[in-house]
Amino acid sequence: MADTAALSGVAPTDVQARPPSAHLSLSSVGVTGVRQVLRIRSNGIEQLFYADLDCYVDLGPHQKGAHMSRFEEVIEEAIEEVVIGEALKAETLAAHIAERVRQRQNATRAEARISARYPEHKPAPISGSQTQQIYRLLGSAVASERGTRRLVGVEAQGMTACPCAQELLSERARSRLAEEGFDAAEVERIVRSVPIATHNQRGVGTLHVGCPEQCAGEIDAAVLLRIVESSMSSEIYELMKRPDEAHVVEKAHRRPRFVEDCVREMVRLAVDEFADLGDEIFISAHQRNLETIHHHDVVAERHGLLGDLARELAGGERGPHLTPRDWLSAA
Repeated sequence: MADTAALSGVAPTDVQARPPSAHLSLSSVGVTGVRQVLRIRSNGIEQLFYADLDCYVDLGPHQKGAHMSRFEEVIEEAIEEVVIGEALKAETLAAHIAERVRQRQNATRAEARISARYPEHKPAPISGSQTQQIYRLLGSAVASERGTRRLVGVEAQGMTACPCAQELLSERARSRLAEEGFDAAEVERIVRSVPIATHNQRGVGTLHVGCPEQCAGEIDAAVLLRIVESSMSSEIYELMKRPDEAHVVEKAHRRPRFVEDCVREMVRLAVDEFADLGDEIFISAHQRNLETIHHHDVVAERHGLLGDLARELAGGERGPHLTPRDWLSAA
């Protein structure tokens, strides 16, 4: 049977524009899990990334629904530009998508997120053997009437050595050496010279740095990776020779760190690195350690504005713990 609206020559009502069943705005509406292969510029090099994309808009109380097909259209258009034209940084591409979606959906606010896996080649620490490491690049942006906020992040793995268990084994070593007839000075010299055993964790560190609307600074993902990896007891490598393994294990045991230590070190290094960008720069650090002698994992995190974090690191009062969601929502 022919459609009545079509027969009458009257265009059908836009269903999404109709009044909703309840007069209530929604915090976010959109699409998630869009998978694409992108050409992104990172560390000065253009390469292919396997990426997952999410995109959302705020929905007002007078509109029944968002136009879901327009999300896909905008994402495809933006990706076509960066595949055929100039390759953009992940957070720049996210900003590009958010701004277009906001305009196309006639929304007050739009958000886009990109999570992309990509390889980096780096040499093992002693042998120099080239090994491929897989990292995760994270880019987010929120577009509003005030402008666009950008958030760039990385996720990397490393190794941590537990300080608590090492202290326990150090005391045992001192007692046994004393029982063997070594004097106190000799015991301390031996303990300093020989790495003391402890249990290890594989750590997953995530660091985000955000630029507010008027920020013109550049944030290099390679710098973020260096900060994340150096915050743990040791970097890890997929391919290692025996001298590399000995180096990594000894380095980790000479730099025992709790999950809390990793987060504090990430924040400290990020504050030092990006101080020139201003106090309004946002920093978020998260660490998850996969335990080896427990069934559970351990986590720690800290978020805040660079100015507040710098003052607290200098011995000042505790600053506000502004979360990534709070910071992005402030747009």
